Amino acid sequence: PVFALALEVVREGPFQVARFPAGDHANGNFAALAAHAHQLSEADARTLCAAIHAARPDIDLISLQRQNPTFGEVANPLAKLASMRSPNVSLAVDLSGGFDAVLSRHNGRKKRKKFRGQLRKFEEVGGYRVITASTPEEVDSILDAYFEMKAARFAEKGIPNVFAPIEVQTFFRRLYSSCLHLPADMRPFELRAVEVEGGFVAVHGMSHTPHSILCDFGGMRETAAAQCPGYFFDYLCIEDACNQGKTIYDFSVGDEPYKRSWCDVETWQFDTLLPLTAKGRAAWALATARAHAVRLVKSNAALWSLVKQLRPKVAGPKAQPQQED
Repeated sequence: PVFALALEVVREGPFQVARFPAGDHANGNFAALAAHAHQLSEADARTLCAAIHAARPDIDLISLQRQNPTFGEVANPLAKLASMRSPNVSLAVDLSGGFDAVLSRHNGRKKRKKFRGQLRKFEEVGGYRVITASTPEEVDSILDAYFEMKAARFAEKGIPNVFAPIEVQTFFRRLYSSCLHLPADMRPFELRAVEVEGGFVAVHGMSHTPHSILCDFGGMRETAAAQCPGYFFDYLCIEDACNQGKTIYDFSVGDEPYKRSWCDVETWQFDTLLPLTAKGRAAWALATARAHAVRLVKSNAALWSLVKQLRPKVAGPKAQPQQED
């Protein structure tokens, strides 16, 4: 074997689709590789499709989305099978030279001033505390705060709350709790939060690789004292990544102004769509058209701004944050 694909089969409308687990929650995907893995050819793809179709004739389409072209210095063996570029860019910070060098490349004087201003606000109310979850109880309390933050944020923006389903919330609770038996510097997944006046004002869910730290998701809640808690936490986390000797701090998928203020590395991931049936070819055509439409909208600043303005109106009344039983 040269590589392995872990896939889940889900129904999307009338189609049965095999995809990487987690769907839109995945910030980037990469196959598990053997040391001698090579780039797959079209002939290899036909062999792969034939084998999957023989084992699971109910599957219409293989949809391998948000694939990173490299992992460290290792090339993705599926790159030659790419159907198209993913519609959303992934943004990261080059940590070369340490934190002072990072600041020097990204308007360091303004960033330090903004950080000190927020720090003074925190000091006026008794200071702040950065908590890295080390017990299941801390995992639950930090995630409770995060889910509330995101529910409010999505409702404000008219965006469906992808963290609302209980099975999604349960997965993240299990994910971060599953690593707690490991030494702190060996945990692949980490949950951090900033606490001010007894409450959490910023939360980050993070992944660690040998060369990078990925901010998989983040949330914040502004208060009278916490006027820019998200920026404050990003500053601390990027500084910490430099101190750990990492080469990349990855904000992952999504193009936002707060990311652009730090980032100097753009990664365009790719999608591979492999139809296995006649229905699969129809699914392929629909998925391709949708991706092209999303890319067209997001590449036009005026059009994308209009869509974001219209989204809350289309969504209707703001949804209430979902609470677990």
